[in-house]
Amino acid sequence: MSKDVCEVTCIDEGKVNSVQKQLSGQNHLEVARIFKALSDDTRIKIAYALSLEELCVCDVANIVGSTTATASHHLRLLKNLGLAKYRKEGKLVFYSLDDEHVKQLIKLAYEHQKEVVGVG
Repeated sequence: MSKDVCEVTCIDEGKVNSVQKQLSGQNHLEVARIFKALSDDTRIKIAYALSLEELCVCDVANIVGSTTATASHHLRLLKNLGLAKYRKEGKLVFYSLDDEHVKQLIKLAYEHQKEVVGVG
């Protein structure tokens, strides 16, 4: 038998009911979409870059090593999910993360990754 599975069934009804009640009011699909968008290597690089600086599409493309069309596609997806926002200045379009929650999410993920690598 595997060591990471309970050997007997023991349900704590208080905990189960409490967690189920808290889960019932949440929109899990939308949260999953956020993580799905950020699970792409290029998009997480873009999101991290935007957590550091407001950047134009050309800068983003240069940072991630893509075409401006590819960068624009990824930025549009992040914007459509409410993770990024943009502003137009003349012929340039500048992107930034939409709010502090998104910045915290990105920074925490990178901090966690550093801790996990440091432990391993």
